[in-house]
Amino acid sequence: MDLTFWITIAVIVILLAVSAFFAGSETALTGASRARMHQLEQEGSRRARLVNRLRDKSERMIGALLFGNNLVNILSSALATSVLIGLFGDRGVVYATVGMTVLVVLFAEVMPKIYAINYPDRTALSVAPAVSALVSVLGPLVIGMGHVTRISLKSIGIEIHSTGITSNEEELRGAIELHRDEAKAEEIKEERAMLRSILDLAEVEVCEIMTHRRTLVMIDAALPAAQVVDEVLSSPFTRLPLWLDQPDNIVGVVHAKALLREVRAHHGDLDRIDILGIAAKPWFIPETTNLFDQLQAFRQRREHFALVVDEYGTLMGVVTLEDILEEIVGDISDEHDVTVAGVQVEPCGSYIVDGWVTIRDLNREFEWRLPDDEASTIAGLVLYEARRIPEVGQVFTFYDFRFEIIGRQRNQITSLRLTPPVDIDAPAGTGDLGTPV
Repeated sequence: MDLTFWITIAVIVILLAVSAFFAGSETALTGASRARMHQLEQEGSRRARLVNRLRDKSERMIGALLFGNNLVNILSSALATSVLIGLFGDRGVVYATVGMTVLVVLFAEVMPKIYAINYPDRTALSVAPAVSALVSVLGPLVIGMGHVTRISLKSIGIEIHSTGITSNEEELRGAIELHRDEAKAEEIKEERAMLRSILDLAEVEVCEIMTHRRTLVMIDAALPAAQVVDEVLSSPFTRLPLWLDQPDNIVGVVHAKALLREVRAHHGDLDRIDILGIAAKPWFIPETTNLFDQLQAFRQRREHFALVVDEYGTLMGVVTLEDILEEIVGDISDEHDVTVAGVQVEPCGSYIVDGWVTIRDLNREFEWRLPDDEASTIAGLVLYEARRIPEVGQVFTFYDFRFEIIGRQRNQITSLRLTPPVDIDAPAGTGDLGTPV
């Protein structure tokens, strides 16, 4: 064995190390935390900035790494074959194939990728400068290969429109669902609910969280001032709509604090108070306004109270800033109340639910996945799925949940018994519509 033999062996070892570098770099750069890299870049890390720029050009980066990796693997295999043929003749081809396969898979693929999977951020920051230089050198070649690839795929009917696998929002939602800690199960549950709610603000309309007009406290503006004061003081709300002639004709919103100031200004002489004079101008919004837009509108107008109307201008209810905040953080009226209002948990595992309870509140509190696209309340969901007004005692099964009607007033479902599936963590699938019991 002369010097050439040992030089060739050394070159093969070096090529395997370079191959390991390429394989580990690809895994690390694609698996590194986007949020972590963004934070480090904001803090001034130049390497994190390189990682983010490489990921912005992921096609070019992956193309360069794959090209380099295949180049060194093929070259090392060719060198090993030439050496072993010189030692063993034609059998050297078989020895080179088996030996290089084991070496490449074990030392140039599996080992570096396992390390990169376990330490993606650290590895990505370490390899970023070298990979950035490689991408710059091979850039024109990789771009040409990309064009050839797209043309080839297009010729067989496959269009490549985007390099992204999932949207940022979907990635964030997935991260939220993965956020689990058995030691802090209840705390983590609340955090997940809040984060989901923030992402859903632009998808939820005010009609889904508003106080409906049937439970709304309104005051006839034509009543004597003394009676208006009594009704305001007896109400738990600080802002109350005023109507004139008919309930749909809202002429103002009286604030309890403004009313009390007026009472004091007139030294308790209630007959001298002009209720409409101190009432604020009503602010009407369409029922299709989403919560994100409404939150911005509340901030811009510096108001906390809006009246919701439908497409015909009919009053549907009211929505407040507190309603939107509660949609994010949950019920803040009683910090010790961990259950949804209108829900009673039974020992057998079922729930007695009032018909007006919203699906979003149930999903938030119990981490269910009942759909709320077609109906906002649990009674509305039953009506939508049943396609008829059910009778008391009827039982339906859909989305793997059992719904038993236990209360009805005229055409309105007032209460029902809801039994969730045993494996509640499994995705709810549409079941068969049940039959009367």
